[in-house]
Amino acid sequence: MNITSFSHRQSKVTLHFLKADGSPLTGQKVQINQKRHQFLFGCGGFDAVELAGGNPDGTPLNEKRREFLEDRLDKIFTFNNYTTLPFYWGRYENVEGKPDALRTHAAAKYYADRGIIIKGHPLCWHTVCADWLMKYSNKEILEKQLARIEREVTAFKGSIDKWDVINEVVIMPIFDKYDNAVTRLCRELGQVGIIREVFAAARKANGGAVLLLNDFNTSPDYEKLIDSCLQAGIPIDVIGIQSHQHQGYWGLEKLQDVLARFSRFGLPIHFTENTLISGDLMPAYIEDLNDWKVDTWPSTPEGEERQAREAVEMYETLFAHPAVEAITTWDAVDGKWLGAPSGFLRKDNSPKPVYHELNKRIKDEWWTKESLVTGSDGAVELCGFRGDYTAEANGCKADFTLDGKTEELKIILKNYALRILPQRTPRNTKE
Repeated sequence: MNITSFSHRQSKVTLHFLKADGSPLTGQKVQINQKRHQFLFGCGGFDAVELAGGNPDGTPLNEKRREFLEDRLDKIFTFNNYTTLPFYWGRYENVEGKPDALRTHAAAKYYADRGIIIKGHPLCWHTVCADWLMKYSNKEILEKQLARIEREVTAFKGSIDKWDVINEVVIMPIFDKYDNAVTRLCRELGQVGIIREVFAAARKANGGAVLLLNDFNTSPDYEKLIDSCLQAGIPIDVIGIQSHQHQGYWGLEKLQDVLARFSRFGLPIHFTENTLISGDLMPAYIEDLNDWKVDTWPSTPEGEERQAREAVEMYETLFAHPAVEAITTWDAVDGKWLGAPSGFLRKDNSPKPVYHELNKRIKDEWWTKESLVTGSDGAVELCGFRGDYTAEANGCKADFTLDGKTEELKIILKNYALRILPQRTPRNTKE
């Protein structure tokens, strides 16, 4: 895919380098290095709960396990800048009133300290629901569900400001694998009714949060549900689309069809849970992916090459589409959900071909690194991929963001520190 396909991911800016007295820094070599993409390249980051938070019983990890997980996460976040942390109610709060908050806060801090953007998943879901809710009436279940949302969104505000608010509502009222409190609630309130309640609670707890509606169902039923929610005034910020492809790659035609149908709403799209297999595919006759049970599911050389090709095509297609803001590979390591070989890394943390191919795109082909020389006015022109940058001149560094909104930036070299002041036009420059 030609790089011109990604021109909408790039912006131009004039950087003005000035000396401490305000005079232009002329004829000076400046180094511009991108640090982070604006686009969200993500993966499931559940391992940080163990690494940063320790064992569930509160004991610390042994040194060998700690080093193993540190190596894993260092590799994963070489090219990823976004992650998802687990808030499955039945696991997060297996015993009522005893949430796994300390370990999860430790994981959130681990990522925040490294500049990784975090999303919480999910606040409401009929699967992995808390069993202890079943003893309550529907009225009490709703009260506890909304209180749970307020608790989590408030407690993590500032470190987690993106949430999958409710998960898989298309199937929720007809889910019949087992009885659960959230399906009961959905049947009483209706799909739009329960979505309205949980979104309102999340918005009240954090008015600046990015709130997602998330589903694996990409049929017209999901389109109808989104349309009904928007007509009801529910403040959906992002459409979440799951793309677990255990039975084979969707292919370009289906991918483009999904993008066309869901981009019509004018909302950002996140591919929230992507899976591509590097071993034998799950049989086509399996309707519920959870029903596929195998003792081992190995990655194969042929499967790894196939996975790399498919991932590159999918990532390129999504990065090229203006409505898409994020793509999350669900399991960064083989052997996680369903035991599938679906990661960037094998179980022993060794990188697979898909790791190298995506790293090549995200940190090389789609990455900006420039060495420029200022003109007689101290200015340089930069065209780069949107994201966060470092500018360096005379041994001094400063950060700036290329966001497509600011046409010019003034960088003042003063007291061996660089500070950056944005300006919209050359005639409206303010320090």
